[in-house]
Amino acid sequence: MKKLIMPLLFLFFSVNYAQTQKVISSDWTSFNQTIDIQTKVKKKFKVIASVKVETSEPNAWAGVWARVDTKNDEEGFFDNMQDRPVKSKEWNSYTVEGTLDANSKSVSFGGLCINNGKFYFDKFELLIENDKGVFEPFTVLNSSFETPAKNGDIPKWSLGTSKDAIVKVKEYKITSDKSSVDGKSSILLEGTGIKPRPQARIGNVEGASPKIADMISMLEDLKARVERTVKNMSQYEIDYLHDEEANRIGALVMHLAAAEKYYQVFTFENRDFNEEEKKIWNNALNLDQGGRDEFKGHPIQYYLDIYNEVRAKTIEELKKRDDAWFAEVQLKYDMTNQYCWFHVMEHQSSHLGQILFLKKRIPPEQKEQKKTLPQEIKK
Repeated sequence: MKKLIMPLLFLFFSVNYAQTQKVISSDWTSFNQTIDIQTKVKKKFKVIASVKVETSEPNAWAGVWARVDTKNDEEGFFDNMQDRPVKSKEWNSYTVEGTLDANSKSVSFGGLCINNGKFYFDKFELLIENDKGVFEPFTVLNSSFETPAKNGDIPKWSLGTSKDAIVKVKEYKITSDKSSVDGKSSILLEGTGIKPRPQARIGNVEGASPKIADMISMLEDLKARVERTVKNMSQYEIDYLHDEEANRIGALVMHLAAAEKYYQVFTFENRDFNEEEKKIWNNALNLDQGGRDEFKGHPIQYYLDIYNEVRAKTIEELKKRDDAWFAEVQLKYDMTNQYCWFHVMEHQSSHLGQILFLKKRIPPEQKEQKKTLPQEIKK
């Protein structure tokens, strides 16, 4: 590795294999290397790599990315090429350019891809300005992936976007490939079985009247956000109780299902819960001590399955009705049907914020350490 004048810049490779590993489900994945850095003056840097994409999906793409983390955890430079996504089937070289300064702590860089397809990466380069303003190359470990992938790992690279944790994504297979621009191989990330996120559109739901279509699309968008937020959370995280007055995240998802179930019977059948329904849903609806006692010990998919079942019924019933019904007033609470379902929508948004708040405040799980007693010394 070349060195710049010492008072100006210090670089330390931090490509350590992370202490924690996590396997998640996602529609995108990434890999990275990280360099710890100190500089007293502003310096430009470049990350260059060759990329090509083979996919039939219009929303699939790849990119080169770089991020600067700061000493005081403020937002630093970040670019993942989202505004200029790579979709070409031919090998091309792509560049991300950023700036380092006295507040910079580290720079991370790598490749990413989203949705189904084959995404190829090769020949990574890192260049940083020296004190004369000339870009000098710095060592990128296994830069052209000549050391082949093994068991879904990329030697000298970490999976995910951080040096602190390896994040493997179930939907992506990682292998070496003979197609390359430098050396004999490249790295191939192949995504399969991914259901693309719905386009950011309101309305246009087949089989629904215009205003009801608007509502269905908004309800579905918010539910998808809830699912993305919680679907990879562990049992410990789902059951964590922030304090004695709080609610577990699993219980909050169940609460969303219960509230929506109530508005189904209220708007579609013009009634409240019957006694049997109260036994099933009241603990989730009220979120008091009964909810804290009942809703724990289940994996997150348990709650999501119930939520999805309720939503399927909502969509089925809404499609049977028209915009005139949407404007009808429920006399008991002097609300239109449209307002009732608007409330269900904003209720989801409110509790999504609560879930995000709680998720960020879950402390690391403390693993119980097994105590090992010294063996007696045999005489």
